[in-house]
Amino acid sequence: MPMKVIVIQFSGSTCDRDLVYAMREIMGWEVDLVWYKEVTHKLDNYDAIFLPGGFTYGDYLRAGVIAAYTPVMQEVKTLAKEGMPVFGICNGFQILVESQLLPGALIGNDTLRFSCKWVNLRVETSRSAATKLGVKGDLWRIPIA
Repeated sequence: MPMKVIVIQFSGSTCDRDLVYAMREIMGWEVDLVWYKEVTHKLDNYDAIFLPGGFTYGDYLRAGVIAAYTPVMQEVKTLAKEGMPVFGICNGFQILVESQLLPGALIGNDTLRFSCKWVNLRVETSRSAATKLGVKGDLWRIPIA
């Protein structure tokens, strides 16, 4: 049985249709693309929740803070704490940080300008879905933007 996932759109979301295409056409998943104010069915009917990238309510430091306080994110927070997989891509990651589903805070980079480069990422644990193929201490070279 294929996974059933939801992609939640916010004002300023981008690449959400690309994400849906990849999940449907490449992964073979059942995907619902839903505007955040129109999430009327229970999110616990899904196997995972995805928050796409973009510029929700502006692309500023603390981007994602307004989306973090929407009613749908309160339900996402509850389900995440119960073990529901929640993925945030780009601005979706910022929303997860602002929702306090991820620890820490986001700050501007040194130049306060767009940066696109390759960086080293050290694996600190292999207990997450993202790092389960790694060993603590491994360095992965990844692109960031």
